[in-house]
Amino acid sequence: MEKLRPFINGEWIESKAEKCNRVFDPSTGNQIAEIPTCTKDEVEYAIGCAKAAFPAWSATPVRKRAQMMLKLAELIRRDMKELTLCCATENGKTLDEAAGDVGKALEMTELASSAPSLLMGDSLMNTSTGYDTTLYREPIGVFAGIAPWNFPAMIPVGWMAPLAIVCGNTFVLKPASTTPMTCLHFAALYKEAGFPNGVLNVVPCSRNEAEILLTHPDVKGITFVGSTSVGKHVYATAAANGKRVQALCEAKNHALVLKDAPITRTAAGIMNSAFGCAGERCMALPAVVVEEAVADQLVAEIVRLCKQQKVGPAYHADTKLGPVGSASHRQFVLDWIQKGVDEGAELVLDGRDVKVEGNPDGYYVGHTIFDHVTEKMSIGRNEVFGPVLCIKRVKDFEEGLALMNRNPFANGSVIFTQNGYYAREFARRTDGGMVGVNVGIPVPIGIFPFSGHKNSFFGDLHCHGKDAFRFYTESKTVTTRWFDEEEMQKEHVDSWDGSL
Repeated sequence: MEKLRPFINGEWIESKAEKCNRVFDPSTGNQIAEIPTCTKDEVEYAIGCAKAAFPAWSATPVRKRAQMMLKLAELIRRDMKELTLCCATENGKTLDEAAGDVGKALEMTELASSAPSLLMGDSLMNTSTGYDTTLYREPIGVFAGIAPWNFPAMIPVGWMAPLAIVCGNTFVLKPASTTPMTCLHFAALYKEAGFPNGVLNVVPCSRNEAEILLTHPDVKGITFVGSTSVGKHVYATAAANGKRVQALCEAKNHALVLKDAPITRTAAGIMNSAFGCAGERCMALPAVVVEEAVADQLVAEIVRLCKQQKVGPAYHADTKLGPVGSASHRQFVLDWIQKGVDEGAELVLDGRDVKVEGNPDGYYVGHTIFDHVTEKMSIGRNEVFGPVLCIKRVKDFEEGLALMNRNPFANGSVIFTQNGYYAREFARRTDGGMVGVNVGIPVPIGIFPFSGHKNSFFGDLHCHGKDAFRFYTESKTVTTRWFDEEEMQKEHVDSWDGSL
């Protein structure tokens, strides 16, 4: 069992915490590590170290900061296999999914190396006669990130840390208690890449200590990913304390399948979107709205494809569906499945009794499909965050779109069709912030924002792309006027009337 330590001011510190969080391998149910729960003083120490590091780091030329990100990207590529296995082991993603998780962190690190271009301001000469105005983007100070357990690499050390840091800020990161190992491995790479002490700090802690990040006067902004209930609290508390906030929250993404969609290809896209990463992603596709004319055919094809997929340990090469993230989350998903049964949804495929040979204590839930789900059923409204798919039947495009838009969440939405008119209408009228047309997981590449809407996001500027660079900087406009010596002397003579 590995004994992990917090990373503060460039060092692996010996915490004085009395409590430790245990880290488990979801594939086996066995404990693999433990890490101290940082004390209040240790969290405040991390903030202080980040604050102390800020003046020198913010004064470091952006080109040099970008070069360090390129060095970090080299190290991520070097350790890709080790990082992938670490992610799969502590989270339960399959090896392919874990490689994608780490790969997105690499993508965002590479995006961070583009900072010299993305941090450029604007200028205009002769805004008034003899006056020039220039806008600069400047770093702000200490930022904090509160990360979820479902993407141990992409979110904390992809979306959060590299973009904040390359902008010239310093960062305090609270990783998820159940998946801290990947973050700490990345912290070691930051140190190896030469980032100064205090620029990145990793402080595993409880919610009580994390509250300090929301109220401490030296923390200038918060980026959060997690549940909507916690996200609302983070947004309200941090904003009330004068901080910038990004709060990315829950989703219940829907797809609309029209009767002209090719069934085989559409079913494959839905299966990947609904059951990839065991359904534990905020851009999963847990609800499908399908025109009645093709509903039976679509459901049958999805069931057929699901039965071909192997459920097994995350780090086995032939596994297609790994375990969910923890024992408590497995029970949470099982409770939702039972609730769906109790509400009257038709359980077409039941994954509650799946068995994985040699791993009786793993946190497994098999592919689960409900048909004839209605708006009155909570199973179809709320986020289950597991390998559970809900089928909702409608008569046509208009009914389907209206049903989707009544959902309180709007992270993403998808349409499967060959009809250009309906695809355009859908893209224009859907509430989803990220829209897919025959694309089951419409997550944009890093230069575009991850733009959830409604109860899926609280804040003004999204993570990813230009939005992120604006979030992590503030603008300063400088207006200048210059005079030549002769003009200055003339103005002085003309303005003096001889009086004393």
